[in-house]
Amino acid sequence: MAQQKVNFKNSNNQSIMMSAVINFPKGFDPNKKYAAIVVSHPGGGVKEQTAGLYARKIAEQGFLTIVYDASYQGESTGEPRQLENPYIRTEDISAVIDYLTTLPYVDSEKIGAMGICAGGGYTANAAINDHRIKAVAMVSAVNIGSMFRNGWENNVKDADALPYLLAGANARTNDASGAAIATMPLAPVKKEDAPNAELEEAWEYYHTDRCQYPTAPGFATARSLAQIITYDAYHKAEAFFTQPLLTVVGSNAGSKWMSDELMDRAATADKKMYVVEGANHMSLYDRENYVNEATAVLSSFFGDKL
Repeated sequence: MAQQKVNFKNSNNQSIMMSAVINFPKGFDPNKKYAAIVVSHPGGGVKEQTAGLYARKIAEQGFLTIVYDASYQGESTGEPRQLENPYIRTEDISAVIDYLTTLPYVDSEKIGAMGICAGGGYTANAAINDHRIKAVAMVSAVNIGSMFRNGWENNVKDADALPYLLAGANARTNDASGAAIATMPLAPVKKEDAPNAELEEAWEYYHTDRCQYPTAPGFATARSLAQIITYDAYHKAEAFFTQPLLTVVGSNAGSKWMSDELMDRAATADKKMYVVEGANHMSLYDRENYVNEATAVLSSFFGDKL
């Protein structure tokens, strides 16, 4: 399968150069027009990990896919490094779509988007804002604001997350002083840091040979808390999420409640949840049997809706 690494200016911030990979379907003809799917990586991830895996597998089913590194992360530029500002992550998706619309072989009326983990939440938010996205899918979706406010298992009240907001503000003061940029882990940095077996897998994924990658250090700027805590990836979904929606979740995923929430809130009547039996949140990232099952469902969905 043919791939092309591309770099382009982020239309929302011309000083940032985005790094992406386009996967072309078999028999690609540049004189034809193709449906295209934007694939967004998890918080703390990069395009070479699970997002790249899904982008390649879906391209094998006849789609053009593009997977990219978020602004400030991976091989995309921007300072401070590892900023995880959810509003920027959401806008990045529209910036990638801006780029796709300039390519003569992309059918601008047939653009879909999907994401894994926080990338799924960001994709939902982008679709609410940007109706050039005609179909939306997500794998192990995380609404990063809800996760940080309410915990992995949704057992913390919003108001109890106030200390995190204060920590984010303090980190901004620290950064402004010229001190070393304050950081925080996005996945457990050490095995013993994991609060449960599922998140132990997150450590394994990002910090062992399972899938670690040099441009994915596994932390974010602590200042990001000031944006994350109050963010709702599904804001106004009740009114404006009108596109077809597919959520793919593992039957054993502690994060499933965040996909359930979007299914409840999205205005569209064309929405479906597909449960991968036996999978948890992390196993949908890279375990071949689960990924192949998910990919088949995703490809069928995009084939029907685009």
